[in-house]
Amino acid sequence: QVQLVESGGGLVQAGGSLRLSCAASGRTFNRHVMGWFRQAPGKEREVVGRISWSGSTIYYADSVKGRFTISRDNAKNTVYLQMNSLKPEDTAVYYCAATTILFSSRANDYGYWGQGTQVTVSS
Repeated sequence: QVQLVESGGGLVQAGGSLRLSCAASGRTFNRHVMGWFRQAPGKEREVVGRISWSGSTIYYADSVKGRFTISRDNAKNTVYLQMNSLKPEDTAVYYCAATTILFSSRANDYGYWGQGTQVTVSS
């Protein structure tokens, strides 16, 4: 079992940066694909990106490609989401999630979720 706790959210001006962290407990963390998702008010949860257990394969949604970077440190049981050049449309609650299913960006395939952290980008 994996428990996830996000941190690092906050209020930032457009063009600014934030780094989210997701700390995981559980000895099988390094066997899980880790995903970042977000949900804006009135919208469905959408994938931001995901990273394979080794960190060698990373996927980004088109909306964040070139601005966001996902990384993981298996020794620290932590996955990161570095967000640069933030836009008001990036405002959402951000969640990290874990799955053992390879190459999935479907929220329903992720069995473990953090509580979410709010990111607000002002214009």
